[in-house]
Amino acid sequence: MSTKDPAVARAPTITAVRYRSGMAHLAAAVNLVTSDGPAGRAGFTASAVTSVTDDPATLLVCAKRKGAATPRIVANGVLCVNVLAAEHRELSALFGSSTQGGEDRFEGAGWSRLMTGSPALHGAVAVFDCRIANVLDIGTHSVLFCEVLDVVEEPERTPLMYFRRAYRVIE
Repeated sequence: MSTKDPAVARAPTITAVRYRSGMAHLAAAVNLVTSDGPAGRAGFTASAVTSVTDDPATLLVCAKRKGAATPRIVANGVLCVNVLAAEHRELSALFGSSTQGGEDRFEGAGWSRLMTGSPALHGAVAVFDCRIANVLDIGTHSVLFCEVLDVVEEPERTPLMYFRRAYRVIE
């Protein structure tokens, strides 16, 4: 069926509440998206991260446009996607908080830097060091298409997941 079908064009859309309810059943890895550069150090928790293609290695990150970190990350033009391990629940909550912000979020965890200079979390399951190649604004979010420059893996770590509005661990 074509999207130009008149019946589809008139179909009502679902509410945001109904959509979020359905999306709660989509299990996802929990990630910290971090950046540093001329606009300053910034980061946020994200579950909307996925692979786009392996040639060239590209992933995407969905970020709230009105989030405090998003404008700084976009201005820096670089970021790290830090795939969190099970022991990073508190760090995830800290970076996901709208009341706790700024440099305080980075205290209490070990960080290093890869090619881009963005903070790479010690003990992450994987870290993807990226250059932002394109930004597309859709609704309330910006979709950041990121060229992956380097990957660091610690595959023996247990990943932290988010499913049905709660943290989960896959053993």
